[in-house]
Amino acid sequence: MIMKHEHIVKCVEPGSIAAEMGIEAGDKLISINDNIIEDVFDYHFYVNDEEIVLLIEKANGEEWELEIEKDYEEDLGIVFEQGLMDEYRSCRNKCMFCFIDQMPKGMRETLYFKDDDSRLSFLQGNYITLTNMSDHDVDRIVKYHLEPINISFHTTNPELRCKMLNNRFAGDALKKVDKFYEGGIQMNGQIVLCKGINDGEELERSIRDMSKYLPHLQSVSVVPVGLTKYRDGLYPLESFTKEDAEKVIDTIEKWQNVFYKEYGLHFIHAGDEWYILAEREMPDEERYDGYLQLENGVGMLRLLMNEFDEAYAELEGDDRKTEISMATGFLAYPYLKKMLKKLQEKFPNVAVHLYPIRNDFFGEKITVAGLITGQDLIKQLEGQELGERLLLPCNMLRSGEEVFLDDVTLSEVKDSLQIQVDIVKSSGWDFIEAIINSR
Repeated sequence: MIMKHEHIVKCVEPGSIAAEMGIEAGDKLISINDNIIEDVFDYHFYVNDEEIVLLIEKANGEEWELEIEKDYEEDLGIVFEQGLMDEYRSCRNKCMFCFIDQMPKGMRETLYFKDDDSRLSFLQGNYITLTNMSDHDVDRIVKYHLEPINISFHTTNPELRCKMLNNRFAGDALKKVDKFYEGGIQMNGQIVLCKGINDGEELERSIRDMSKYLPHLQSVSVVPVGLTKYRDGLYPLESFTKEDAEKVIDTIEKWQNVFYKEYGLHFIHAGDEWYILAEREMPDEERYDGYLQLENGVGMLRLLMNEFDEAYAELEGDDRKTEISMATGFLAYPYLKKMLKKLQEKFPNVAVHLYPIRNDFFGEKITVAGLITGQDLIKQLEGQELGERLLLPCNMLRSGEEVFLDDVTLSEVKDSLQIQVDIVKSSGWDFIEAIINSR
């Protein structure tokens, strides 16, 4: 007898296999090929087969046994009410650098949820500390060969890791990486660097230790800790200086040369912020190994500049006339300014007012565009020359929504500033297109 794990269907994609089989919203998935489906790990594994038998419970209590023949890895088109097909697992750590602990009170409840779920690593690319992962989870990842798994190392020193994550099991959790390595599971890693904690010799140690997992551990990013103004009662962390950034870059580039000679990969990567803080040019594209760490802010500016240059080279240029405005964070501001200056060489009558937005909400040390709030935008752009349109990067808004982090809506920004607002995608091509072509 099969123990029931009921997974409720939210909707079925039109024209999909599931739609053809008569599966509907409200139905429950009970099993696949007589296998209990615990969560999304099991589902993705068993649904890949060319011949499968689904056990579905209809809303009226009837059980349907559906035999399906399909292509290998062809999707059924079922969307479940819970993306993980299970409850989300919250983080058990109390990291000294946790950004969520540095947020003001009174924000949307979901923003305070700390996930540390291995399934989100596989599905959405989230980074996990491994402290919330059972041996059963590890075994299933290896069995199903679910990859890549993205791991927040921070340090490979077990005692220091316990201190940084404020979890007495954090050091032992790293042993799970050995199992992934032995199972041939592809991994990526990250280190949030904290001044005087896991930098210097500790960073050297971490790089040496992590390199043992090459080539299965294919990339590791090193990013500086983000410090907001809401740190009362938290560990007294310091900001990095220009000199600190230079040392971090020198360390990383030294090791990159070593790894590239041996593996053809640079492996360890410095976040863009280090180069900006050190006032150094961004590395060439080849140094990013195909931008494996783009989501961690590694190579974003290089990619943007290269895409801009490619698009720019194809432009004829003309005398079209327009006046618009653009807002960004202080991090990207000097790079966007250079690109706009270059664009004006071919479009001399295109005027763009570029405004760097100071992050009053989280504090001035936070300089990325993705953490700019609607209220800071409104306050700092009111009374400014905005032209016909205002351009904003898409990462200022929550994914799939027209809402900023502080719950200010895009409509409220438009109404407050009395201007048309266009959202620009992240590529250099989109950047140019949004500027020179009026909507």
